[in-house]
Amino acid sequence: MHEWALAEAVIVTVIDLSKEEGLDEISKIKIKIGELQQIDTEIFKFALDEIAKYKDTGLLKDINIEIETEEAIFRCRVCRNEWTFDDISGIDEDRLESIHFAPEVIHAYVRCPQCKSPDFEIIHGRGVLLESIKGISIEKVDNNEDRSDIASMKKYGFYRICIGGKSDISYSTTVIHI
Repeated sequence: MHEWALAEAVIVTVIDLSKEEGLDEISKIKIKIGELQQIDTEIFKFALDEIAKYKDTGLLKDINIEIETEEAIFRCRVCRNEWTFDDISGIDEDRLESIHFAPEVIHAYVRCPQCKSPDFEIIHGRGVLLESIKGISIEKVDNNEDRSDIASMKKYGFYRICIGGKSDISYSTTVIHI
């Protein structure tokens, strides 16, 4: 059920941001799932699709959902060694389950492979990241209009806006990190 709660948080955030930015339709969202979350991506994708249908107000009717797993990378605070989750051995299923629900507990089970210190940081691979939202605003736009000064572009870190009969707006930012 963890996947369903996360999926709902993602869809609600997408809807809220889209309304705030005046988007009429969302065509694509890109989500990164940290390896430490150990989310079943099939269940998560199914939950996203179902919740999008349930919450749909026309905004999400043709949404394309892209999910990518972000590899977990750790860095020792003592010797600065970096390693991945694959470099860790000897963690049984019960401990993996604990890490799934509370990634911070990994410090109880893992040591730096080089110096054996339990003092390390998680550089990547934790949480759920709504990396980008691509949507369409069906307002008519003057092809000569300069929209580079739209405050919300800076607020949410737009990386592209194409001017034409339809505005095709893409966000690229850390919107939620659950």
